[in-house]
Amino acid sequence: MKHLIIMRLKCSFFLLTILMAGLSCSAGNKISKESADKIRQDSRLNTVSEMAETLLSNGLNAGDSYNEIWIRDLNTFIELGCKVGDISEIKESLLTFFKFQGNDGNIVDGYVKISEAHIPYNFIYSDLAPGFAAHKNTVETDQESSLIQSVAKYIRATGDKSILKEVIGGRMVEKRMEDALNFLLNERYSKKYGLLWGATTADWGDVQPEHEWGVALDSTSHLCIDVYDNAMFVIAINDYLEMSENADKKYWKNIGKEIKKNVRTHLWDNKNKKFIPHIYLDGSPFPDDFDENSIYYHGGTTIAMEADFLTRDEVLISYNKMKENVKAANVQSIGLTMYPPYPDGLFKNTGMIQYCYQNGGDWTWFGGRTVMQLIRNGFYDEAYEAVSPMLDRVIKHDGFFEWWTPDGKPNSGNFKGSAGVLWKAIRMFEEAADT
Repeated sequence: MKHLIIMRLKCSFFLLTILMAGLSCSAGNKISKESADKIRQDSRLNTVSEMAETLLSNGLNAGDSYNEIWIRDLNTFIELGCKVGDISEIKESLLTFFKFQGNDGNIVDGYVKISEAHIPYNFIYSDLAPGFAAHKNTVETDQESSLIQSVAKYIRATGDKSILKEVIGGRMVEKRMEDALNFLLNERYSKKYGLLWGATTADWGDVQPEHEWGVALDSTSHLCIDVYDNAMFVIAINDYLEMSENADKKYWKNIGKEIKKNVRTHLWDNKNKKFIPHIYLDGSPFPDDFDENSIYYHGGTTIAMEADFLTRDEVLISYNKMKENVKAANVQSIGLTMYPPYPDGLFKNTGMIQYCYQNGGDWTWFGGRTVMQLIRNGFYDEAYEAVSPMLDRVIKHDGFFEWWTPDGKPNSGNFKGSAGVLWKAIRMFEEAADT
């Protein structure tokens, strides 16, 4: 599994203050007394919450398998980190990502102490961050969005807006966030569709099929558009507008509205009530007789819920389809990445066989975010149903893991993203039960 872990996606989950807004929007869907009592009496919630807090007291690296601090992971446990960790360390970590920001505005995936940089990435160095090395998996199109979302969560959790005025290399963080958004529009935007593009991957993953490792754009890459990248972008725009006092609000609001409209126009399959996996800009890497639209992407659909690309009714339809997929795949939880998985042999990376890793593995890291969106939309019983198997296996295996096989084998221990999303979902359950 070593090669598998090396190429692992570092791939927001829901925000503390947005919780109250979400519950307000669901005012007509108030939690029932029976459901609230069930939540209050479930000792598993407190047990898992305490386990998550203990884990996040041990630093910001993604987990046992990773020395790096990844922005896509930090984005999903930063609120928990701010509760139990060193806030100054968390702030400095966010600033370090800006210290590696490219002249074009791009944001790296992660950084690590040079002495611990053991994976053979094409490392990036910065005079602003001596002693560290960074890297960027260029097949992805969400690092910029993840950093902006993380800053917003940090501010909500701590009240520290001074981070926006920090000057990095002569430029304030507030402006650097706008630079990151503009990078996506300048370098990753299809004028034909009015949407962001990236390389072909399995939903939110960071492994393209054309290469044995598959994390870097190259001459073999097939560029395409998916819902995940665009949903992350719209969430980041909304967060930027909330934080920034100097943003061109009309401009960025219009960009967000156009992205949402174009997602519904080009990616939403209304007949099947699902998002199509990809729009290809110059051909598909897969055989002509392969029906990719038979695949249902769980992760991208969940982030689309968070970006408000789906109506409340469509959220429930999507959840019920995910349940069907979980049953058909015979996996344990709603964290199933997709169903059906891509057939063996379509990805050169041998870690991407069916029901392995990003190709049909079971990831609490995303399943927990699905639970959050169910709570946000007032589907409390469905959310409780979905979170239960994830709670059970954390307790049974005494820890948080990156992903699970269909038969319940855990992989990659002490995975903080899984801890972060479950902790946040538990907080949302408790808030709902107390209203």
